[in-house]
Amino acid sequence: MINENLKAVQEKIAKAAEKAGRNLEEITLIAVSKTKPIPVVKSVYDLGVRDFGENKVQELDDKSERLPGDIRWHMIGHLQRNKVKYIVDKVALIHSVESLRLAETIDKEAKKKGVVVPILIEVNVAGEESKFGLKPEETLPFVKSLQSFTNIEVKGLMTIAPYVSDPEENRPVFATLRKLLVDIKEENLDNVNVSILSMGMSNDYQIAIEEGATMVRVGTEIFGERNYA
Repeated sequence: MINENLKAVQEKIAKAAEKAGRNLEEITLIAVSKTKPIPVVKSVYDLGVRDFGENKVQELDDKSERLPGDIRWHMIGHLQRNKVKYIVDKVALIHSVESLRLAETIDKEAKKKGVVVPILIEVNVAGEESKFGLKPEETLPFVKSLQSFTNIEVKGLMTIAPYVSDPEENRPVFATLRKLLVDIKEENLDNVNVSILSMGMSNDYQIAIEEGATMVRVGTEIFGERNYA
């Protein structure tokens, strides 16, 4: 079942890339493994996936200890400052940085562990009150304020688009994030080398790819519906 699901997702990604005239190698599939037990995550690993996304620190910490060491773990959920120390040397990328205080904490904890942590800035493009993230107009000034940090590196932007019945409705959201990335690139800021656009989930990742996504975060379409029981 998971084998078929993964294959279907990979085919959709390839189709969307082809439609947009993009190189498939530019796009990374992040399998969102939150709430999924170790054996299920391992089964997806065994099918060749190496990028996995978690939204809870404890779960990422636990799985990173018990699963193969070549997995690239992505922190995609809201990150509390008091939990940064547990994962700062275990993540390949933190997708959800949206405050100066969080950035300061990541930088401080990364210094202690002797690592440089790649981060994405979370932007609440659609302005949803239920979501975290900066307003689009706040993003460039915020990125500029991070230039002096030595142990974090701004690699790009992330957004969580609204859940909609027609994924086409999210096209302007993704287009806005892409334009923001271009604007930041043109500033040629120190310690800021932005190339990653983390956008698109199970519901709308094909549209996101057409609009320039370099990372898509797919859970349900690979693993099936989450069991919250």
